[in-house]
Amino acid sequence: MGRVIRWVAMLIFNYETLVDPLFRDVREFTPEFCGMRAGDRALDVCCGTGAQVIAYGRRGIVATGIDNDPNMLKTALKNRARQRLGNVFFQLADATRLPFGDNCFDFVSVSMGLHDKARVARYGVVSEMERVVKQDGTLVFIDYAVPMNKGIWAALSRAVEFLAGGDHYAGFKDYVDSGGLEDILKAHHLREDERSYLKDGLVVIVKAQW
Repeated sequence: MGRVIRWVAMLIFNYETLVDPLFRDVREFTPEFCGMRAGDRALDVCCGTGAQVIAYGRRGIVATGIDNDPNMLKTALKNRARQRLGNVFFQLADATRLPFGDNCFDFVSVSMGLHDKARVARYGVVSEMERVVKQDGTLVFIDYAVPMNKGIWAALSRAVEFLAGGDHYAGFKDYVDSGGLEDILKAHHLREDERSYLKDGLVVIVKAQW
C-alpha cells in the first residue's frame, strides 16, 4: 500500500507541473542575486527539467545543465527548443564525476539537488563543483533552510520528501539532521559571500567561494 501511495504522489508532485511553477521566482531571482552577466559561463548540476539553466540562458549567459536522469533531460531539451536558446546546453552526466576540466565556469550552481542524496554523494557533488568553477568564480547553493520553519510550506515539503521514500527520504533526513548547507560549507571550507531566504524562509540561496 505504501508503495502505491508513493507512486501516486510522484505522479502528482512531478517537477514540470508542480515544482517548476512553484520555483519560477527562485529561478529568476538566482542570476540577479549572483550578479551573472551575459557572456558568463554557468553550470547547473542536477538540473532536472532545466528550468534554472533556461533562466540563465534567457539572460544571455552561456549555460550548461547536467543530470543523470535521461527522462529529465528529454524534458529539458524540449523546454530549450521552445525557448529557442542557442546558448543553452544539456548533457547526461553524473554530478560526482563531471565531464569538464578544472576551472571552467564562472558560476556553478545546484538547486534543490543536494538534500535528497546520501552524505558521501552530497559531498562528492560539491567537491566536483569546486573543481570545475574558476578560482575567482562563485558556487551557488539553493536548498532547504535548516532548521526548517514550521509553516505550511515546510510541512508540505516534509510530506513530499517522506512520500518519495527510500534513499531520497534517507538523504533528506541526513541533510536536515546534519545542518543542511551549513554543514556543507564547513565541510568544504567554503567562504560564504551572501545569502538570501525565499519562500517564507523555506529555501535559502547561498553564494560561496573556495
